[in-house]
Amino acid sequence: MQEDELGILGVAALTEHYRSGDASPLEATRAALARIERFNDAVNAYTYVDAEGAEKAAKASARRWGRGKPLSPIDGVPVSLKDLTNVAGMPTSNGSLLGSSEPCDADAPPAKRLREAGAILLGKTNTPEDGWKAVTDNRVFGATCNPWDTRLTAGGSSGGAAAAAALNMGVLHQGGDSGGSIRIPAAFCGVFGFKPTFGWTPQWPPAEEPTLSHIGPIARSVDDAVAMLNVIGRYDYVDPYATRGQPEDWGQDIGKGLEGLRIAFSTDLGFAEVDPQVATRVREAADRMRDLGAEICEVDPELPSPLWIFQRLWFTASLEMVSQLSDSERAKLDPGLYENALRAEEWKAVELFRAQAARAELTMRLEQFNQDYHLLMTPSVPISPFEINHQVPPGSQMRDWEEWAPFSYPFNLSQQPAASVPCGFTDRGLPVGFQLAGGKFDDARVLRACHAFLEAHPPRFPTLPDPAQRAG
Repeated sequence: MQEDELGILGVAALTEHYRSGDASPLEATRAALARIERFNDAVNAYTYVDAEGAEKAAKASARRWGRGKPLSPIDGVPVSLKDLTNVAGMPTSNGSLLGSSEPCDADAPPAKRLREAGAILLGKTNTPEDGWKAVTDNRVFGATCNPWDTRLTAGGSSGGAAAAAALNMGVLHQGGDSGGSIRIPAAFCGVFGFKPTFGWTPQWPPAEEPTLSHIGPIARSVDDAVAMLNVIGRYDYVDPYATRGQPEDWGQDIGKGLEGLRIAFSTDLGFAEVDPQVATRVREAADRMRDLGAEICEVDPELPSPLWIFQRLWFTASLEMVSQLSDSERAKLDPGLYENALRAEEWKAVELFRAQAARAELTMRLEQFNQDYHLLMTPSVPISPFEINHQVPPGSQMRDWEEWAPFSYPFNLSQQPAASVPCGFTDRGLPVGFQLAGGKFDDARVLRACHAFLEAHPPRFPTLPDPAQRAG
């Protein structure tokens, strides 16, 4: 096969070519590396690429496929990992001047599982410092640009992974999500992103606020995301927060369609302001879900904004991290991260206790909501991508990223599964995504609904990271 053709294939098509002998993991890996070389300067998705290690792993995979003994259904599939995840032989900078340039000695659980499955680890993708905000820029590597318009942000904190997925610079991309960090960049870049139920995709070392953090896939399709979840979504005792009970096949309900699903639809959750074009695209997606057989019920969940809850937890985690640094080390931090920590110094301990109690109340209300509705549908993000190197849209009078991303962090607080699904474009040709959230452990149902929608309405992807290539 031609390199360009091989470079845009998903998991099923690639492995079928491996099985038939029409193409090899080495050819697919070289195609992925060629796309990184071609596109990365424009979008800055990858911070580290291990071409030599990837080719060596691909040759070993090719030998296994040649013997008819692949290690797993993703043996030989090119993948990336976020630069907050330890990968043996690769540095973990955490997007920080305080990060290390030395290679790690051991794999974190996602990297370990992917390596054991025979996946080809291409390298690390960009993140803001310690993943603290919902855009991707840092003092070490700079900003990740949106593939649809390189003047704009890709979102964050898994912005590098989402930009790489949009341009197929690798097939599977590991993200992390503590407040929307998978779903926000997936929406901004027009790809699929999934945050599983908390504890079902183990991680170690823990995130700064470990009870908010979920590991999950960013990919071009639900099928590809499922292939990754079937590997990384397995219990691992090294993560003290890990839980058992994952489905043997995360895609067990794919193909069932939307018949029988009762989906609650809200454009604002009762407290958010939404750009009219985003609201229109998401409402159109809801109508399409209805046409596919779902029962769509427009509702107001009557939830108070949980912004104060999330910020008490998030900023306090920053304070704990900053408290362990010297003055010279603090001077090297992203100023916004340091500012968050200083704001947390003003709070009394009782405020954190109250936030935890309010979090439990929010979780109970969302879980009760899911007794009446199978899924909850909202916009993924209420705005379009904005200029790079800004935490909030310029001129918006906002202070914090959480203000423009109100739909994502509620489901980190509740630890429920949620996905961002591409559903069209604004008049400026910028991607829009809708979010589907389910009750805890209803991951297969969320994936089922996302798959049904994208099968009927396949997304478009950028051919080049250039404003001239935007969709109309």
